[in-house]
Order: sequence, then C-alpha cells, then structure tokens
Amino acid sequence: MMASRPAQAEKAYSFENLPSVDGRSYSLSSFDDKQILVVIFSGNGCPTAKATEPRIMEIQRGYAEKGVQIVLINSNNSSISPPDTFTEMVKRAGEKGYNFPYLKDEDRRAARSFGAMNTPHAFVLDRERRLRYKGRVDNAREASRVTVNDLRNALDDLLAGGEVRNAETDPFGCSIVW
Repeated sequence: MMASRPAQAEKAYSFENLPSVDGRSYSLSSFDDKQILVVIFSGNGCPTAKATEPRIMEIQRGYAEKGVQIVLINSNNSSISPPDTFTEMVKRAGEKGYNFPYLKDEDRRAARSFGAMNTPHAFVLDRERRLRYKGRVDNAREASRVTVNDLRNALDDLLAGGEVRNAETDPFGCSIVW
C-alpha cells in the first residue's frame, strides 16, 4: 500500500518575525540549517496541549541530533484567552523548561498559512519545506493511553528516506481561539 501525502503538499507555508519567549524573533528561514522542521500550534490553556508538552519535549531531545527542530506557535487570541498572553507564554515555557522556540502569532497569519485548526496541531516540513505530515502528535491525550506515535513515526519515516506511512491524521484538542 502506498503512503498518502497531505493534500496541500506543495502549499507555501510561512511565518515571519514572530516573537519568541527567548527574546528573539523567528521566521521560517531561521531554521534553514535543519533537515526537518516540525511546527506545532499549541496554547497555554488547552488541557490536551498541556498534556502533550512532555512528549513534545522528549521528541525534541531525541531527534535534535538528527537535524530535527520543533517550533511551538501560539496563535490563540490573547484578548479572548488570557492564558495565551505573551507574558503567560514566557512563564509557562520557563516553568516547563521548553527545549524549543515558543512563538506568538498575534495576528494568526501563521495559523492561517498552515491551516491549523486545533491545539496541538503538528506540521512536518522536509528539507525543501514541503509538507510531509500533518495532524496529531499521537493518538491520546494522556501518555499512558498512547498506542500510536504519529509524529515520531513520520519523523522516523522521513529520516529513513521514505514516504510517511500515514501522512495525515485528524488532530484533536482545543480549537484555536481566533
């Protein structure tokens, strides 16, 4: 059976000069030296996003030496969702010890560019920044219930030089607060 590719494989994904909790600003091109870029849309107040954080940090630790970089982007409207202010993002990243950039997409352009709908919602871009996987991090909110590691599987498939075995999954969690 041939692996399916996401329908938007040739779409141009981008983000420009998004402020990060580390005091810098990042654009998609900031990661040109990385073999694979994983962009995950997330939020501070979403129980599913919060439950997934340790697994995302573990993926970054395990795949960094293989040229994989994870970037977390918060696109939630902080006027409507107070836990998603930049100040709260800085606080959360510090408390949790994030090992990846955590960016604020205040105007939600990045979320629209990627077609992000939920938090968390993962997008894997290859060396040429073509979309190779989009969907969930894994198949359960709670770590003890995970039976399929979708994001890890996608990374393993790409790093082995193959097609992603399941290139699109349905994300679940909280809706992005537009």
